[in-house]
Amino acid sequence: MTLTDAELERYSRQLVMPEWSGAAQERLRSARAMVIGAGALGCPAATYLVAAGIGRIGVVDDDEVELSNLHRQPLHLTPDVGARKAENAMVKLGFLNPEVVVEPFPARLEDLNAEALLTGADVVVDCSDSFATRYLVNDTCCSLGIPLVEAGVLGLFGLVLSIRPGESACYRCAFPVEPPAGSVPSCREAGVLGAIGGVLGSLQALEAIKLLTGVGEPLCDRVLQFEGATAAPTVIATRRRADCPACCDLVRPAPAAAATPERV
Repeated sequence: MTLTDAELERYSRQLVMPEWSGAAQERLRSARAMVIGAGALGCPAATYLVAAGIGRIGVVDDDEVELSNLHRQPLHLTPDVGARKAENAMVKLGFLNPEVVVEPFPARLEDLNAEALLTGADVVVDCSDSFATRYLVNDTCCSLGIPLVEAGVLGLFGLVLSIRPGESACYRCAFPVEPPAGSVPSCREAGVLGAIGGVLGSLQALEAIKLLTGVGEPLCDRVLQFEGATAAPTVIATRRRADCPACCDLVRPAPAAAATPERV
């Protein structure tokens, strides 16, 4: 597989980076990502994955665009109010990079369809806004062995972590107990600044790119907390739990020999 002249031009500013390479670009082009949610996190996450040259990306969201979404969900514009988010994201992402295959899934991810939706993905980027969905995505990715990037935002605060099932701590390892229903305010109740979603969603895209290409060190066994009021990041170490119901039975894979990609 080689890069076309158009790809060399489109991705030229990342191809000249000493950390990047033509091989890394090709690994990204051959990969498929699934983004759960096309909201405050999903819009920037999907945008930067598509801009960077992911080969295929699926967007799962059953909601419609509302006027109150627009301050934090930049894929959706004022004329899009009432449109299906997944399909609207497909249109906007297609304008950004027509070389990427964008697949809309206007459905709610739930127990009955989670495995079918996520099977075949090389990475899942969970941008959902409910704890129930986060734990379901985590458990499904652990079962299928799919790397996962989790994040959440509320007010001026956000967090992100990356997961390699069977190798690093999963979401249940880091947060074993799901908060009781109603114990944590929703975005509708507590609010969120749009730029916080932009920061954390961009970090999710970065983490997904690192997991897919091997460039950089993903936030595995670490939770990055970001306090927007002071722009202060805090990294908290975590580790796999022997009693984790999602990943305790997964075998840690043997380390693979590191490849040295050729540069373009």
